[in-house]
Amino acid sequence: MPNANFDDLAAFVVVAQERSFTKAAAKLGISQSTLSLTIRALEERLGFRLLARTTRSVAPTPAGDRLLQTVMPRFAEITAEIDALGALRETPAGTVRITAGEHAALSALQPALKRLLPDYPEISVEIIVDYGLTDIVAEGFDAGVRMGEQIAKDMIAVRIGPDMRMAVVASPDYFERHPIPQTPQDLTAHNCINMRLPTHGGLFAWDLEKDGREVNVRGEGQLVFNNLALRLNSALDGLGVAYMPEDQVLPHVRDGRLIRVLEDWCPPFPGYHLYYPSRRHSSPALALLVDVLRYRA
Repeated sequence: MPNANFDDLAAFVVVAQERSFTKAAAKLGISQSTLSLTIRALEERLGFRLLARTTRSVAPTPAGDRLLQTVMPRFAEITAEIDALGALRETPAGTVRITAGEHAALSALQPALKRLLPDYPEISVEIIVDYGLTDIVAEGFDAGVRMGEQIAKDMIAVRIGPDMRMAVVASPDYFERHPIPQTPQDLTAHNCINMRLPTHGGLFAWDLEKDGREVNVRGEGQLVFNNLALRLNSALDGLGVAYMPEDQVLPHVRDGRLIRVLEDWCPPFPGYHLYYPSRRHSSPALALLVDVLRYRA
């Protein structure tokens, strides 16, 4: 069709359906004269009459009726597809990919997913556990979870958890065989259960602080892991001293299976934040997940 203008075609369809320029103009929200000029311009471009006009009625010509039967179903399909897209916008759907450390995934993400996913069956969430500082844009993630101080300034960060504390623990059996440490320096004489950092390959330093004094302990030991469960189980088995997130060990401290030491050297620090590049590119599913995760003290 030469110089097809879909607005003109849509106007033609309304006039043909209403059989009236007056009703069609009111439905389209334009003046009757503007609508008349639009139809006349369309007819001139096509080279034939589309509407037969009398003082009392408007009806499609044979050519107009053929065009109406051709384009009207197409416009109906387009309208239905737009409505479907609108439904997707109103009902969050799709996959959200998140990178997070193991503890963040367990303590912050998993409880939120338990609340969210049953009510939104169209949402899927993929969580990749990674202790490295992943470039979420380069790796194709929608968001990441890290400590507040680890997030780049050009990212949008939303706090999703309270302040945290670490804990230095070992089993009663271990401390029957080794003296209880009184200072951070005493840990250098203990069998420390360490964690390997994938980004730089080094061991995770035990950051201890008291009265403004910071001490980074890098104790030696027989065991090095890269997950929580093995470190915790090794401490419970009496194989050494572990430096763990407080929430992971408190139940065992309460039931006497672990003994906590150097507690006054483990102050609170900023907790987990979800971060992502830009609100302009966040999907409805991610926006909903952000709202569910948002920490409300």
